[in-house]
Amino acid sequence: MTEQKQQLEQQLWNIANTLRGKMDADDFRDYILGFIFYKYLSRKMELYANEILEPDGLTFSEVEGHEQEAELLEALRDAALDKLGYFLAPSELFSELARRGNAGGKNQFILSDLSKVLTHIEQSTMGSESEDDFGNLFEDLDLTSSKLGKSENDKNELIVKVLAHLDQIDFDLENTDSDVLGDAYEYLIGQFASGAGKKAGEFYTPQQVSKVLSKLVTVGKDQLKSVYDPTCGSGSLLLRVAKEVKDVSAFYGQEMNPTTYNLCRMNMIMHDVHYNKFDIKNENTLEKPQHEDLRFEAIVANPPFSAKWSANALFMSDDRFSAYGKLAPSSKADFAFVQHMVHQLADNGTMAVVLPHGVLFRGAAEGHIRKYLIKDRNYLDAVIGLPANIFYGTSIPTCILVFKKERQHKDHILFIDSSQYFEKVKTQNYLREEDIAKIIDTYKSYCHAERSRSESEASHEAIDKYSYVATLKEVAENDYNLNIPRYVDTFEEEEPIDLNAVTTDLKALDADMQSTDATIADFCKQLGINTPF
Repeated sequence: MTEQKQQLEQQLWNIANTLRGKMDADDFRDYILGFIFYKYLSRKMELYANEILEPDGLTFSEVEGHEQEAELLEALRDAALDKLGYFLAPSELFSELARRGNAGGKNQFILSDLSKVLTHIEQSTMGSESEDDFGNLFEDLDLTSSKLGKSENDKNELIVKVLAHLDQIDFDLENTDSDVLGDAYEYLIGQFASGAGKKAGEFYTPQQVSKVLSKLVTVGKDQLKSVYDPTCGSGSLLLRVAKEVKDVSAFYGQEMNPTTYNLCRMNMIMHDVHYNKFDIKNENTLEKPQHEDLRFEAIVANPPFSAKWSANALFMSDDRFSAYGKLAPSSKADFAFVQHMVHQLADNGTMAVVLPHGVLFRGAAEGHIRKYLIKDRNYLDAVIGLPANIFYGTSIPTCILVFKKERQHKDHILFIDSSQYFEKVKTQNYLREEDIAKIIDTYKSYCHAERSRSESEASHEAIDKYSYVATLKEVAENDYNLNIPRYVDTFEEEEPIDLNAVTTDLKALDADMQSTDATIADFCKQLGINTPF
C-alpha cells in the first residue's frame, strides 16, 4: 500500500511539474487539484451507477442511447444525489472529456464542453441536501483565464494535455479499504504549500504538526462525536484527527478565504467523508461565527499568527469574550481565537491550538486573558514548545496550548520543551516520528498519572531538560507567565576550563609565531625589502 501511495503521489506531482510551464504555482494548484477532483467525482459516479445497473445487465456507458434512457438517468440521478451528493451523465465523465480532447490523435476543442460539465455538477445538487457542500466548488477553475494561454487554442491545448495525463492514472477507487488517492491529494496540497512561502499559512498545516495536535485531542478516545477547526484551511487538521480514532460522527470548520474554503470541501469529499458528515462554512470566524450554538468534543486549530481583527467594543457583550473583561488587542488576535475555541469546547472535550510564543508572556490585555483562563477557569492543561522553522512562510518558534474544561489534574500544568528535537530537511525543520512520540508519550503519562499528588511528587515527574509538571502555585508566583524556560531547565553546564592547558597552548602558539616571523624576515632580506614588522 505504501509503495502504491508513493507511486501515485509521484505520478501526480510529475504531471503538475511537467504541465505547469510558466504559470504561478498557486494558480496551477487550483487547476490541477480541481481536475483531479473532477476525475474522482466521475469515477465514483461511474462505479456507483454500474453497481446499480448490474442487475439489469447494463453499464453506465450504455445508458445514453438506450430505449429507456430518460427513465434510467432519472433513477440514477435520484440515487446518486442521495448517496454521492451530485450527478454526472455518462457523456460528462472525465474519461469521456479526455477521450474527446484527444480524438484522432489531435487536440480537439473541449473548453466550452468542460465548462458546462463543471457548472452542471454544481447545478445537479440544487434543491438537495448537498447543495451547500457542492455550490461554487469549481469557481477557481477559470477556463477563460489568460494564465492558461494567450489564445483559446493555447488554453485548450494545455487543458487537453492535463486531462490526457490524468486519464492514464488509475485512482484505484474500486478498493474501498484504501484511501491512497485521498492521501495523494493531501500530499499534493503539502507540496504546493512548501513552495508557496508565506501564503502557505493560509491553507496548510504541516502533517507532522497536524499529527501532534490530533493525537493530543484524542488521548483516551477511540471515537468522537464531533471535531471542529475554526480556521480550517484545506481541512488537513480535521482529516488528520479522523486517522487517530475509529470514527468521527461529524466534522465542522470555518474558513475565510473562498479558494481555500473550496479546497477544504474538495479535500473532505476526496477522503470519502459523506456530505452529511461535514459542515464547512466560508466566513470570518471571529467576526461572524457560524457554529456558535454548537459545542465540540475535539477542537484543533492553527490560526494565522498574530492576525489583525476588529476588537470592536461590541464584542464585550459577546458570550465568547464578555466574561474575561478585556478583548485581545486588534493587532494580535491570538487570544481572541483561544477565547472563541474555549467557548465552543464541550465539557468533556479537548482543545489543542498552535500559537506564537508571544502568547506565553505578553502582558496587558493578553496577560489578563491568560491569567483568567488559568486562575479563574483553570482550563489550561499543557504548554508544549515546538522547534523554530517548522511552518511554511515563518521561522518563528511556536507552541501548542492544550485546554480542557474538565481537567484531571486541576492543580498542575504540564510543560514540554521539544524545541531541540527535530531533523533539518533542506530549509525546513521537521518533527520526526520519534519526536512526535516523545511529546505524546509525555502527555499521556501526565494524563494517566494519579489524580492526587503533592507538589514534590509533581516535580519528580519532570523529564530532565524536556518536561516539568508545575503547580498552579508556581505559575501564580511567576505572575502567570508561561514562558517555558521558567519551568523546564534546559541549561547545559559547560565543562571546566583547564587553565594550565590553555597556558601551554598559548606558549606553543607564541613559539610558532616567532618561527613564522623569522621565516618572513629571511624572505624579505633575500628580496631586499623591509620586513612588515
